[in-house]
Amino acid sequence: MDSNDKAFSALGYVGILFLIPLLAGKTEFTRFHANQGLVLFIADVASGIIIGILSAILGFIPIFGAILAGIISGLLGLAIFVLMILGIVHAVQGEMKPLPVIGGITIIK
Repeated sequence: MDSNDKAFSALGYVGILFLIPLLAGKTEFTRFHANQGLVLFIADVASGIIIGILSAILGFIPIFGAILAGIISGLLGLAIFVLMILGIVHAVQGEMKPLPVIGGITIIK
């Protein structure tokens, strides 16, 4: 594995950029990180949808609902960010470690 594979793989954890290691890399390493990036991207989109629905529901509870929705949104955002940083670190170090919680999901083989 060369430094290009590591760089492409690290970029794969930043949103839609999971397409970079998927299209540019041809190794098992880049496919692994493209899959992890795709799963993280899907988790990010799903959490955004969940937060939107939850905010609409909790909006009916004055003050407390908005505070609770904000806390949940912040925690989910922080969790996604931590997983992104963890994936980038693994890619740069040349490791193929799955992300916690969502790393066992395989979409790209």
